[in-house]
Amino acid sequence: MPSLDGAVVLVTGANGGIGTHFVHDALARGAVKVYATARSPRAWDDDRIVPLTLDVTDRTSIDAAVAAAADVTVLVNNAGATPPSASLLDVTEADIRANMETNFFGPVFLARAFAPILAANKGSVLIDVHSVASWYAFGGAYSASKAALWSATNSLRIEFAPMGVHVTGVHMGYVDTGMAAHADGPKMLPTQLVTTVYDAVEAGEYEVLADDLTKGVKAALSGPVEALYPDLHSSTEA
Repeated sequence: MPSLDGAVVLVTGANGGIGTHFVHDALARGAVKVYATARSPRAWDDDRIVPLTLDVTDRTSIDAAVAAAADVTVLVNNAGATPPSASLLDVTEADIRANMETNFFGPVFLARAFAPILAANKGSVLIDVHSVASWYAFGGAYSASKAALWSATNSLRIEFAPMGVHVTGVHMGYVDTGMAAHADGPKMLPTQLVTTVYDAVEAGEYEVLADDLTKGVKAALSGPVEALYPDLHSSTEA
């Protein structure tokens, strides 16, 4: 089974609420080093944490991170962004492209760039953080980008398997971070999510459904589309 004990971890979006817990919880589980990456990395009060500049939308930045972190055994694609509008019709073309760059192209190109390093260390792990939005299209460009990443993660899982690299995809509803500050309703604590993710990784699981909302939405995918989106009925009857 994959293990965080003795691992060298790289976390994207490490400055955020979820990213910070990915960093600290990896160390608590025995990781010997964590590269805490961000566009503007902050200082950490721990010699085992290495701040590293990384813009996942910039190929030069990705290449520099690969060169600086050639000992990585666990890659956590956690960085993400939301567009200014949940409407695909109202948001600008530039905003749609920017969201895809961060949420889809960034993690895919990062996985590709680190593939030789992960493959050289049998038992390595790739963690891709998706969302319930991968399956439920309430977020416009955000949902589209997470759905694309989910599909890419499935493809990467198949390609990485013969190399001995374990790939875990993470789906969840709202988490109590700044990104979800606008949202009403129940929210997971970041520490709950990260604990669930790392437990799943060390149990050899391929997919994390972190809350009941996400489990329900995935189960509904096998039904008719109008059951998942009941507002379609009222729209057609109006």
